[in-house]
Amino acid sequence: MRPEPENRLQVLVASSRFQRAVLVVILVGAIVVGLETDRGLMERHGTLLKTIDWVVIGLFALEAALKMAQHGKRPYRYFREPWNLFDFTILVVCLLPVGGHFAAVLRLLRVLRALRLVSALPRLQILVSALFKSMPSMGYVGLLLLLLFYIYAVTGVVLFRDNDPIHFGSLDRALLSLFRVVTLEDWTDIMYIQMFGSDVFAIDNPAEVPVNPQAQPILGAAYFVSFVLLGTMVMLNLFIGVVIGSMQEAQAEAQLQISPGRRQRIAEELDELTRRLHAVRGRIASENLD
Repeated sequence: MRPEPENRLQVLVASSRFQRAVLVVILVGAIVVGLETDRGLMERHGTLLKTIDWVVIGLFALEAALKMAQHGKRPYRYFREPWNLFDFTILVVCLLPVGGHFAAVLRLLRVLRALRLVSALPRLQILVSALFKSMPSMGYVGLLLLLLFYIYAVTGVVLFRDNDPIHFGSLDRALLSLFRVVTLEDWTDIMYIQMFGSDVFAIDNPAEVPVNPQAQPILGAAYFVSFVLLGTMVMLNLFIGVVIGSMQEAQAEAQLQISPGRRQRIAEELDELTRRLHAVRGRIASENLD
């Protein structure tokens, strides 16, 4: 008994060869988008690059059509998969005309086709899923970090405003300075200004004259070292812990999911077992009649 066309399409779409072919098309499309940014290359080979670009878009459309056709009379099931909806959205963006006032914007949106690597590689799907799962927990960690910033910013304004009005003259400046500190970008320079005084450790191109230069070696060191430890080390570890926990959950869910090809094989095996069971029942019934 020949398999239904839908079944054959399911096996084709779920095959490793089909997945690898899609991956190659995605990589070629991403490379072409990058090459199109070179004006000299476009002047020499613009026609060829545009042709390849449309071939890639056509293959994307063919892929979407095959994935819809595998559902037979229910092609709308294609849109039940979030990654299929993501791929279809990118396809629609690529098919939008690039003329008129929005040409630059639409060309920029076409670079989104490189994001299709996420839907083509299961490992990347797990990573993205983990990031989305970690968003609620990250929100609470971010709120804790914001509270830490606010407390240290207010403290910094009270302690260092007269000595260093550039970095701690107001609350917004203090918050921005603390953001620089938490990124570890020359944060020691800001610390030394407070430790040795702005009259000793000069500020580069000062916009304001310090009201009262004052060295606070112990307080300045304790303030910045504690903030770096709390803001960078502790918070970073919290973020990493949240992401790792979410990734483990995403991997567990991915292991529970069954691919379409495997689902089809399981269905065929169940049908075969059902036929054998009916045959056994028929033999038993015939023996009982005898």
